[in-house]
Amino acid sequence: MKKPAVKKRPRTRTNDPDRTQQDIIAVATEEFSEHGLSGARVDNIAERTRTSKRMIYYYFKSKEGLYLEVLTNYYKTLRNAERNLNLDDLPPLEALTKLVHFTVDFHNAHADDVRLVIAENMQRGRFIKTLPSLEPINSVVINAVRRICERGAAAGVMRDGIDPIDLYMSIAALSFFNISNRYTFSIIFNHDMESAEALEKRKASITDTILRSVGR
Repeated sequence: MKKPAVKKRPRTRTNDPDRTQQDIIAVATEEFSEHGLSGARVDNIAERTRTSKRMIYYYFKSKEGLYLEVLTNYYKTLRNAERNLNLDDLPPLEALTKLVHFTVDFHNAHADDVRLVIAENMQRGRFIKTLPSLEPINSVVINAVRRICERGAAAGVMRDGIDPIDLYMSIAALSFFNISNRYTFSIIFNHDMESAEALEKRKASITDTILRSVGR
């Protein structure tokens, strides 16, 4: 009796290198977020992307090279999304509100990336400091916040002398906490931090805190 043919698992199309690399980066983000750089396994990434370790090393040179690309991709994705908010087209307080809402929603939607940033901070920025290309990428949002502050002060709806880096740090920190401390805080205080209702209430609270902090 003839044995049925064994179905081969389809592999990632190699004639679309950009798509292949993005698939690898997406899966690698989860792997590095879950296990850190030392615990992540390229074998797992290759299997989940239905590609090969050889191809991964061809594109990214090493596991560390892939990790650096994952970090770069996170910041590029975040900053490109912020740029598309078109904050300069809105009145200052509306622009600030939109940025706060976006930042909270982005972190909630990219929890793996938050854990990735936490892991890099645990290593004291060992790898991210080797990426000088990140400075111009990240300066975009600070310049946008600076313009909001300048327009707000000129319109009399925001106080003078607000440091844009400090303001953005506050927005990012409040948004980040809901992911970075979600499990411990929820257990310690028996507090829901994951439902849609809880997330909306938290976003409203963060927005109110930020707007009050910039008022005259």
